[in-house]
Formats: sequence, C-alpha cells, structure tokens
Amino acid sequence: MNRFTLPKLTKFEWALWLGSVSVVLGASLLFQSDDPVNLTASLVGVTGAILMSKGHVLGQVLSLIFATSYGVISIFFRYYGEVFTSLCMTAPIALVSLINWIRHPYQGSNEVEISRLTLRQKGAMAVLAVAVTVLSWFVLDWLNTANLLLSTISVTASFVAAYLSACRSAYYALAYACNDLTLLGLWISAALTDVSCVPMVACMSVFFFNDIYGYVSWKARRQRQGG
Repeated sequence: MNRFTLPKLTKFEWALWLGSVSVVLGASLLFQSDDPVNLTASLVGVTGAILMSKGHVLGQVLSLIFATSYGVISIFFRYYGEVFTSLCMTAPIALVSLINWIRHPYQGSNEVEISRLTLRQKGAMAVLAVAVTVLSWFVLDWLNTANLLLSTISVTASFVAAYLSACRSAYYALAYACNDLTLLGLWISAALTDVSCVPMVACMSVFFFNDIYGYVSWKARRQRQGG
C-alpha cells in the first residue's frame, strides 16, 4: 500500500476539518486580513492536524511545512521563541518523525504503529525538557523576546510534543493541546495591534480541538492495535 495515499475520514472528521477551515477563512474575511502567508499556513496547519489524528505520514509532511512557515511568520512579531521552536526544533524533529513513521507502519498500512514510551525515553524527555527550558529562557531574554514567559513555555511544550510525536506516542496530542493554549495567548496579544494575525488566532483555537480529538483517536487506535 502507498504510504502517502489519503486516508478515509469519518463523517465527524470531515465535519471537524470543514469546520476548522471555515473558522480560519471566516476570521480572515471578517477582519479583512490580506496576508496570504498567515492564511495559507493556518489552512496547512489544520489539515495536518486532522491527518496527524489519523496517524498518517502526510500529517507529518504538513507539520513540517507548517513549522517552517510559522517560524517565518513569527520573525515579524519578534516571537523569537516561536522562531527558534519552529525552525530549529519542531521542523527538524518533524523530519525525524516522518522518517520514523514511514519505517513503522501498522501491518503494512498507511497508519503508523503506535508505541508506548519506555522508561529510558521518559527519562530522556524529562532531562531534555528541563535543559530546553533553561536554555531557551536565557537565549530568548537575550534576544529581547516579546512575551518571554509564554514564549519559553511554548518552547518547552513544543519540544515535548515533538518528542512524543517522534516516539509515536498518543500523548503527543495532549502536549500540543497545552501548547495551543499558550500560543493563543501570544497571538491574541499580536492580533490586538495587527488584524492580519486573527487567522492565526483562529488557527490555534481550532488546533486545540483538533489535538484533543487527536488524543482520543490515538487512544482508541492504540487499543485496536493491541498496544
């Protein structure tokens, strides 16, 4: 089976995707945002979230594209934490995750085989998360990053989510959901001065619901896989 064949979506998943796209497009039209990069990145992001919830490798491909474009967007708002996270951490880990997902299909399908974290993986995640938090705080402070606290929290949450995704753990979605709430705070702040950021606020809002669904979906899939 071609690993990149689009998966079949359930009626609920179609409704979730169409609803997410409608919210992003609606926000762009309502606030007359004419920034095609923001809008395109948002649409790529919500589509990737749905495919990630299916455990499909194309979700990782779109995550890689979104991370790169999101990092570029963040430069203009001095959210250097997001720039660092997206371009130097999330995008490279998404590439590693893509390769790992391709190498571990579930019974030859286009669905990834879900794995449980080992004790060693949990320990490594904890140590690395602390190191990332401390390092990012000082680096972002040196760069005079806007919203330093939220930016640092976002870096840590993004690292944990990307790490769990690379490990093919269902908990990746919960970590991303936590990060979504942090990013909402960042982009709402930016949207108060620039309406072109409203689609990104809408994107992060629908990301939250998509990631919660992703966790539920992966938990059910893990049971079905006998994990």
